Amino acid sequence: MSDHVILLSIPGLRGQDLEKMPRLSSLVKGGDRAPLAPSFPAVTWPVQATMLTGRTPEEHGVVANGFYWRERQEVEMWTAWNDTITAPQIWDLMHEHDGRLTSAVWFPMLSKGSGADYVCMPAPVHNPDGSESLWCYTRPSELYGGLRDALGHFPLQHFWGPLANIKATAWIADSAIIAARRFRPNFFFLYLPHLDYAAQRTGPDSPAAIAALGELDDSLGRLIDGFHEAYQDANLLWLAASEYVITPVDHVTYPNRVLREAGLLAVRDEEGEVIDFAASRAWALVDHQFSHVYVKNVHSATVKQVMGLFQDREGIAEVLAVEDRGKYNLRHERAGDVILISTPNSWQAYYYWLDDARAPAFARTVDIHRKPGYDPVELHFDPASKSIPLDATLVKGSHGAPAAHDWQRGVLLSSQRGVFVERSTADLHIADLVLRQFGI
Repeated sequence: MSDHVILLSIPGLRGQDLEKMPRLSSLVKGGDRAPLAPSFPAVTWPVQATMLTGRTPEEHGVVANGFYWRERQEVEMWTAWNDTITAPQIWDLMHEHDGRLTSAVWFPMLSKGSGADYVCMPAPVHNPDGSESLWCYTRPSELYGGLRDALGHFPLQHFWGPLANIKATAWIADSAIIAARRFRPNFFFLYLPHLDYAAQRTGPDSPAAIAALGELDDSLGRLIDGFHEAYQDANLLWLAASEYVITPVDHVTYPNRVLREAGLLAVRDEEGEVIDFAASRAWALVDHQFSHVYVKNVHSATVKQVMGLFQDREGIAEVLAVEDRGKYNLRHERAGDVILISTPNSWQAYYYWLDDARAPAFARTVDIHRKPGYDPVELHFDPASKSIPLDATLVKGSHGAPAAHDWQRGVLLSSQRGVFVERSTADLHIADLVLRQFGI
């Protein structure tokens, strides 16, 4: 058992990457190590919810990095609050067990309104003129002011988009050190996203992706030193978990274009074409290597038509109907009526327009909230047009498909021996590993 547990959530971390990360390797050299399999969908929100609850998506309700609220016919991308996780999380169970146990959560996007005692996550202020002002949601609310005074504003432009780089992860680590010194929570959960960027932009084995390992390790070194100073002689257990592994891709599928060409997806004019959800018989919320296809009224003939459109299509490995969703623990009302899963070398783009001249204005910007799906092309920039390009083939790495192969599995690491004895682990096990340290 440990007095304090630090859980580092590091998307894209592979076992072989530790050879190029001396500080992380040194931290865990005397501890346990095992392959880590992410649950499907192997993308940020579902995996983080699974790690924090020990439950599957059909139990915690997070089925993608966004939600389609059927009753309102609205898509919500990246703005949901913690109450969309419908299962108790680690901090909830800690409080229930012992009200003196405290926790901190640093930068997972679903942490707004969570039961953690200390919270920090990006929450820019959207101004009436359409501009944004830098800010973070924190608990206590005045905490961000102090972090800003010490470190400057959180560099949101480096957290995502063509300028994404180590500055965002470095700020996360440095601000966490300040919180650790002030609060010394028993459980500290940190999201460190840096390996996500180059691996998707240029491929997981590209020179830029390899360089990112060293950049992250430098930030981890400061974090490790800062936390050991903050916690002094406390019994401190470190866990590091890959959220998923990014694999090379050389193919892209456009589900919404397929549905539109079949007459199932409807659009309306609004600064270019936007999806008309009310008028569409089927449309796809795409997310890396899978998509949820929502069929109006779950019309059986339309479901059958949708499945037929994607069976045996290049880049699509599986087509799941409602009755098949149990295969991946996705029997939830938020899930699509048809689920499309990519082959490991392919990913799915949200594009639905058939002519780039009719693309909506937001398509050429970093606009994670208005796009009806995830758009990794936002990591690129076209100097000629001074905008985000409309070329999905630029993306060279992706994730999200079921981890059927060893090279789709990440790694789970601990700083102490005997924390886990499993020869292979899954994200479902992590909540139990943490709670076990507190006798829960």
